[in-house]
Amino acid sequence: MILLAAFCAGIALCAFLPELPDGRWLGPALAGAAVLAWRLDGRGRQAALWLMCGLAGLGYAGWRAELRLADALAPQWEGRPVEFVAVVRGLPDPGDYGVRLNAEVEQVLTPGARLPARVQLNAYRGGDWPAGSRWRLTARFKARHATANPFGFDGEAWMWSEGLQAGGSVGKGAVRLDDAKDALAYIDRLRAAVQARLQRVLGETREAVLIGALTVGAQQAIAREDWQRFSRTGLTHLVSISGLHITMVAGLAALLAAGWLRLRPTVSVPPRLVIAAVTVLAALGYALLAGFSVPTQRTLFMLACAAVLLASRRAYTPFQVWWLALTVVLLIDPFSVLAPGLWLSFGLVAALMAATLARRRPPGKLRAALAGQWAALVMSLLPLALFFGNLPLVSPFANAVAIPYISALVTPLALAAVALPFDAPLHWAAWLAEGFFWAVDKLAVLPPWSIPGLPWPLLMLGALGSLWLIAPRGVPLRAFGALLLTPALLYSPPRPAPATLRVQVFDVGQGLSVLLQTAHHDLLYDTGPGEAERVLLPQLAGLGVRRLDALMLSHHDSDHDAAAAGLLAALPVARVWAGQPETLAGFRDDAAPCQAGQSWAWDGVRFDVLWPPEGLTGEDNAHSCVLRVATMTQAVLLPGDIGQREEDELVLRYGRALASDVLLAPHHGSRGASGEALLQAVTPRWGVFSAGYRNRYRHPHPQTLERYRAQGTGVLRTDQLGALRIELGREVGVSAFRLQAPRYWRARPDAAEDKLTAAGGR
Repeated sequence: MILLAAFCAGIALCAFLPELPDGRWLGPALAGAAVLAWRLDGRGRQAALWLMCGLAGLGYAGWRAELRLADALAPQWEGRPVEFVAVVRGLPDPGDYGVRLNAEVEQVLTPGARLPARVQLNAYRGGDWPAGSRWRLTARFKARHATANPFGFDGEAWMWSEGLQAGGSVGKGAVRLDDAKDALAYIDRLRAAVQARLQRVLGETREAVLIGALTVGAQQAIAREDWQRFSRTGLTHLVSISGLHITMVAGLAALLAAGWLRLRPTVSVPPRLVIAAVTVLAALGYALLAGFSVPTQRTLFMLACAAVLLASRRAYTPFQVWWLALTVVLLIDPFSVLAPGLWLSFGLVAALMAATLARRRPPGKLRAALAGQWAALVMSLLPLALFFGNLPLVSPFANAVAIPYISALVTPLALAAVALPFDAPLHWAAWLAEGFFWAVDKLAVLPPWSIPGLPWPLLMLGALGSLWLIAPRGVPLRAFGALLLTPALLYSPPRPAPATLRVQVFDVGQGLSVLLQTAHHDLLYDTGPGEAERVLLPQLAGLGVRRLDALMLSHHDSDHDAAAAGLLAALPVARVWAGQPETLAGFRDDAAPCQAGQSWAWDGVRFDVLWPPEGLTGEDNAHSCVLRVATMTQAVLLPGDIGQREEDELVLRYGRALASDVLLAPHHGSRGASGEALLQAVTPRWGVFSAGYRNRYRHPHPQTLERYRAQGTGVLRTDQLGALRIELGREVGVSAFRLQAPRYWRARPDAAEDKLTAAGGR
C-alpha cells in the first residue's frame, strides 16, 4: 500500500511542476533506486522502493503529458482560418452570444495545418448544432488559454484535465454532412432526445433543467442564479453528475441484484460475481447517459476496480481497495489530479472509512451515520476553502438532508421516468425537484463564510488537525486537532504597511479591474466584464476583502462595469463613484460622480481625482474617472479609457504633476491612446496593459507598445503574465501570477522573467 501511495504521489507531483521532468536524469535516477532496492535490506530497501515507485509515477505522468502536449495547436496556426471536418460531441450549449460546443476533429482539410483531436468551438451566429452531427467548417483557433488569477476557478487547469487543447470561432459557410454513426454519437443523440422530451413535457422550468442535469448531464442549462444558490448552500456537487450519483445508482442496482438472487439463487455463478457485474454495468450505463465525461469516467474506473477486488477471493482491507482504485484512476487519467472532484470524492471516502477504524464492534446505524457526517464535515473544510474560497454555514445541514433526497429519491425516480414511455413519472420527479428548490431558496439567504487564500504551512497544519479530529478512539488529545485547524479557518492575509500602497491588477480578460489597498482601506477601480462570480468575487475573497471602502467605476462600458451589480449585491460597499453615475440607477442610487479636484488620504496614501471636469459632455470613454494614487515616494495613475484628446487636456492642466511610476495604459493600449505627450509627462517605469488574449480589438497595439519601450518603460501585460501585484513603498515591487505559479501545462510567454527585470532599472 505504501508503494502505491508513492506511485500516486509521483503522478500528483508532476501536475505541479513548472517543467516536465527530463528523461536524461529521470531514467538514471530510477535505475539507481532499483539498484539500491536490490542491494539494501530493511528500512533502506523500503526507502529505495518508495523512491523507485515515486520516480516511476513521475515518469509515467511526464510521458503522458508529453503525448498530450504533442497534440497542442501549433503557434503558427493561431488566428488563421483552418478548414476541417468534425463531429459534435456532447450537448451544445446555446446562450446569449451564440452556441458553444465541443467537437472531435476527423480530418483537417487546410494544407499544412494540424489541429488537436478535441477542440471547443463558439458559433457566434447561433444555429442548430445537433449532438452527433458532422460538419465541414472553417474556424480561427486560439491555443488553450484562460484568465490566470491566484484564486477561484482555473480555466487552464480544467481545459488541460479535460483534454481541450484549443478553442475556435466558427466562420461562415459551415456545411452539414452525414451524421456520425458511432456509439458515442448515438448516445449523444439519445441524451439530446431526453432533454427535448423534458422541455416538451415540463416546459422550460427549473425542475426540467434539474432533471436534465441529473439524468443526461445537461448542467449547462442551469441558470446563473440557481448556481449561486447552490454555491451558498454547498450543494453544487449534487446537481453535477459525479461520483456520488453514480455510486448511489450502482449501489441501488447492487441491492436490487442481491434481493433478486435471494429470491432466485444461481448455482453456476457465485452471487458476488453477479452483484459485481450488475454494479459495474449500472455505473457504466449511467456514465454513458451522462455523456461519459471525465468525472464520470473516473468514478466508473474506481467502482470497476473496487468491484473486481471485492469479487475476488482474496481479503482486502477498505484502504487497500481505496489505494488500488486511486492508482487505477491515475493510471488511466493522470491529469485528474487537477480536478477538485478527485480530491473531494476520494478524500471523503477515506474520511468515512477512517471514522470506523479501530472499533471493536461495528457501530449502530445512527452512530455510524453521525460519525460519517462528522468525518465528512471536518475533512471537507480545507478542500472547500482551497478550491472554492468559502464555507457555506448551512452546508452540513443542507447536505445531510439533500444528499439522500437527491441521490436516493430524486435521481432514481428521474432515471426511471426518462426510461418509461409515459409522462406521469416525469411530473412526479418534477414535484420532488420543486421541493428541493423550495428548500434551497430558503437556505440560500444565509451568507457563506469566506476564507482567504491560505499559505501552504497553514494548509498542512490544518490537514494534520483535520486528521487528528477524526482519529479513532484511543488516539490521545483528539480535541488538540481543533487547535491545529483553527488558524487556517481564522487566517487573515497581511495588509500593506502604513504609507504604502498595494495594487492588484486582476486578469479579467478584455477589461479592467484594479484593487488599491492601503493599511486599512480597499478601493476597487472598475469591475471588469461578465459576472462578478467569474473572477472578481473569488479574487476579493482570496485576498481577505469582505467589504469595500469605495468602488470607482471609470465609465459605463461593459468591460469596465458589467460586474458592478453582482459585486454590490455580494459585498457591502461604503461609497460609489462613477464617471457616469446615472447608469447605476436602480441598484445604487447614491452613486456620486467623479469630478476633478476630489481628494482624500487613507493611511498616509493620497488619492486625487484628475478627470472628468464638471459639465463634461461627449462619448462614454471621455467621462472616464482618472485617479492618481501616491505614497510619499511612488505613484500610480489610472486613466480608464480616455483618448488622446483627454490626455492632452490632462497634460495641459497638470503637466509634470502627472508623474507616476506605474501607468495603467489608457484604453487597454489602443492605437488612439497613450500619446507621446502623456508618456513624457508621466514618465512611468512600468506600463500595465489589461487586455484579453488575442482579443478582437488587437489590444495592445504594436505602435503603442513601441512608444512605451522607446522611452525605457517596462511593459506588463495581463494577457501574458496573468494577474499582477505591484507594491509601492520605498521601491516598486512587481510580481506576476504566471511567474509565481508556473506549471508545464499553463501558458507562459517566452523569456517572461526578463519582462519583470529588464525594465525596472531606468
